[in-house]
Amino acid sequence: MQTLFDAIIALCGKIQIISDLFWDFPTNFEWYANIPVLGNFSLAIILLIGSGIYFSCRLRFIQVRKFRHGISVLKNSKAGKAGISPLAAFFLSTAMRVGPGNILGVTGAISVGGPGALFWMWVSAFFGMSTAYTESTLAQIFKERKNDEYVGGLAFYGKRLLKGSAIAGIVLSLMYIVYALLCFPAQGFNTVSSVAQIAEEITGNTIPTNSALYWVSFVVVIALMIAISFGGIKKITKVTDIVVPIMAVIYILTVVVLIIVNFTRIPWFFYAVFTEAFKPESVFGGAFGIALVQGVKRGLMSNEAGQGTITMPAAASDAKHPCDQGCVQAVGVFLDTMVICTLTGFVVVMGRVWQTDASAEWFDAGKLPKFLYSVQELTPGTAFNTAISVLISVCFGLFAFTCLLGFMSFTEICANRISQKKSFINFIRVLCLIVVSFGVLTSIAGMDLGALWNLSDFANILIAYCNIPLLYIGFKYVKRATNHFEKNDGTPFTSKEIGISVPTWDEKSKTIK
Repeated sequence: MQTLFDAIIALCGKIQIISDLFWDFPTNFEWYANIPVLGNFSLAIILLIGSGIYFSCRLRFIQVRKFRHGISVLKNSKAGKAGISPLAAFFLSTAMRVGPGNILGVTGAISVGGPGALFWMWVSAFFGMSTAYTESTLAQIFKERKNDEYVGGLAFYGKRLLKGSAIAGIVLSLMYIVYALLCFPAQGFNTVSSVAQIAEEITGNTIPTNSALYWVSFVVVIALMIAISFGGIKKITKVTDIVVPIMAVIYILTVVVLIIVNFTRIPWFFYAVFTEAFKPESVFGGAFGIALVQGVKRGLMSNEAGQGTITMPAAASDAKHPCDQGCVQAVGVFLDTMVICTLTGFVVVMGRVWQTDASAEWFDAGKLPKFLYSVQELTPGTAFNTAISVLISVCFGLFAFTCLLGFMSFTEICANRISQKKSFINFIRVLCLIVVSFGVLTSIAGMDLGALWNLSDFANILIAYCNIPLLYIGFKYVKRATNHFEKNDGTPFTSKEIGISVPTWDEKSKTIK
């Protein structure tokens, strides 16, 4: 078994080289890196932030103008005869957005790029809100009805935008499946390890990775995945409608308490973030480009704007207008990065462990231990620390588990796009469970998570490169849909409004009074 793990880790290392090439090109060429200002921006950064700026300008900063409308849609959300409610779709997408990356990714970004990385997360998220609006609206426009559910997303609008190419639909479906398979191990690892972390915080004892607790947690996680995710989107939303608000509220309140207790450090937090955005401390490499890349990279990994991965829950919604769900998904990016990631940033930056005697130990620790070190620094010598650490570990585990549910569900939708044969669907299901199991087994084997994160990094940028060109191709339809949306003259949204056939909306218009 150890030989297998070693081989896979070696493979992950090679994948990381390719991933870095995608993320860093062409900044890894000296001639480009030496260009003033521009040399700090990789093609990936230009593509992600540039697209967000473009969509923001073309849509007249709709993420700001229609932010309150997105909130209103959520407040007045109701489920129809088909699909799920906009609120349920929001919770489902949040279940996938708000994952361990909100803790690990932010902590890792700050530990590499300094507090300034958080500033670039905010920048990428602000413009990413318009990207999320664009891709989610596009998913709604081209969604399809399957029995009493709506399905759609990247593979579906990709096929329509590429002149109905069946091959395009299959390739994009396979891309998502590969993306999910690359992300599964880290989430499986995180789910089980969080259980052990909770036990260690409560008992004060170190739990061996090969203990009964790990194995029992392994079995329970797999059993719950089978019971919940194999039941379709509506069954999953029954879980996410309950779990997502609970985990979000617990995490927000926990961190807010820490911030209040350490309110004197708040001014320094903002000083560090804004000053080090352009010139990080030498301990973080002292390079502007490092803070920038880490902020955008981890921001993308967290809010997923531009990846196309959140388009499937967006498409599942029984929205009154395609743009309604676009506004909702923009709010989702705000919640994920501007709220949840910022709260994590508060803890890490305000803790400023790198300026203490424990700095060397902090830099050498893993991402979750780094975060918990910061928590301890904010609650020194108090029994309160254990309670806070337990609550955060609970949230961490729920973040990871809800991600698993989302990935599993939408992998199956993509599989159905390729073939509806029961044997093929069962094969994909079993494959997903095997890959998740591998991630859990790496935890049980006491191995480092770093190699698994390499897979996720690669998956994120790979699917983004596939999705963003499609957003430009389909933007004209998003713009036309937005014009109809903002006209708000009471006419139903149909094919004639955007100049392309949208059978689902034509049929839906017949039921609108």
